This record gives sequence, C-alpha cells and structure tokens, in this order.
Amino acid sequence: MLLRHPHNTEDCRAVSEILQRVGDKWTVLVVGKLGGGAMRFNELRAAVGGISQKMLTTTLRGLERDGFVTRKVFPTIPPRVDYELTELGHELLVPVGALGEWARKNTERVKAARAKFDGTRA
Repeated sequence: MLLRHPHNTEDCRAVSEILQRVGDKWTVLVVGKLGGGAMRFNELRAAVGGISQKMLTTTLRGLERDGFVTRKVFPTIPPRVDYELTELGHELLVPVGALGEWARKNTERVKAARAKFDGTRA
C-alpha cells in the first residue's frame, strides 16, 4: 500500500517529544519570564502567577534536562538558586513569543468560534 504522505516515524516521535515540552502552558510562561534575565525561584513563581511550587519545580527540571535552562546555586545561607535561559532557551523565545502574540491577537476570534460551535450543539 502506498502512503499518500510518507513520513519518518523517528522524525514524528522527535517532534512530538519536543512539542510536549515547549507546548506546555507553564513552559511557555516560564520561558517568557526568563527571557528578561536570570531569576530566583520565588521571584519566578511570583512573576508567573498561579503556578504551584511543585509544578514550577517540575517545569524547571524539564527545561534544564532539555537544555533550555541553567540552574546556578550560590553557596550562601540560605542557598541562592538562579535560573537562566541557555542559548537554546533564547532561541525558543522567538516561536514562543510569536505564539503568545498570535494568541493575544486572536482571542476574540477563538471565543466567537467556540460560542458558534457550542450554539449549534445545544
């Protein structure tokens, strides 16, 4: 059987894994905030707003693992930890910023489409 749109399964898997990380709502918000420079954990948590300590920790660990964020510990009492975007993280700011801008510009259009859809289902 001939596929109409042949694709490489490994490529699809790789793209899917990356999009799972960068498409997450908390990732988008954290990367956006870190675009302004290094931040401490609680400073970042306050700037993002609405994120739990556990979720911010999980998000930052994932971003660090994937090479988007660095974590620097300063030997002070209490310990100070700063998070900062890597070069790869700064490159991610471009599509993340574009997606955020698109969302802001099209919020009303999406709401209207949802209302229309929901009205036809009622």
